[in-house]
Amino acid sequence: MAKVAPELQYSDEHEWVSREDGNVVSIGISAVATDALGDIVYVDLPEVGSAVTAGETCGEVESTKSVSDLYSPVTGEVTEINPVVVEDPALINNDPYGAGWLFKVAADSEGPLLSAEEYASKNGGEL
Repeated sequence: MAKVAPELQYSDEHEWVSREDGNVVSIGISAVATDALGDIVYVDLPEVGSAVTAGETCGEVESTKSVSDLYSPVTGEVTEINPVVVEDPALINNDPYGAGWLFKVAADSEGPLLSAEEYASKNGGEL
C-alpha cells in the first residue's frame, strides 16, 4: 500500500497540499499517484507569477506508462516552482512528500480537499 502523509490534505486528483507561512501552500502529488504512474520522466509545471484555479489543469506529469494532467487544488498565484524536480523528475517517485514537491501558491481559496484519512480510505493508501 502507498503511504499517505497524515499531516497533509489531498485533492480527488491525487495532489497534496501543505500549509506554509500565511496563505502560501506547497503542492505535490501523492505516493498513491506515483505508484500508479510508475517511473516519472518529465514534469511540466506552471510558471511563477501565473494564476492557477482550483480543479483546473496547470501542468502535466509524464511517466513510462502515461501522461497525466496536473491539477491545482487551490486558486491563487504561483510563487515558486521546484527546479530540482524539473531537472530530475524521478525525485517525485523517490520522495513525493518531501524533496519531490512541485510548486507553491499564494492561495486565495481552495477547492474541495480531503483529510489524509478520507484520501487513504478512498484510494487504498496507508497512513
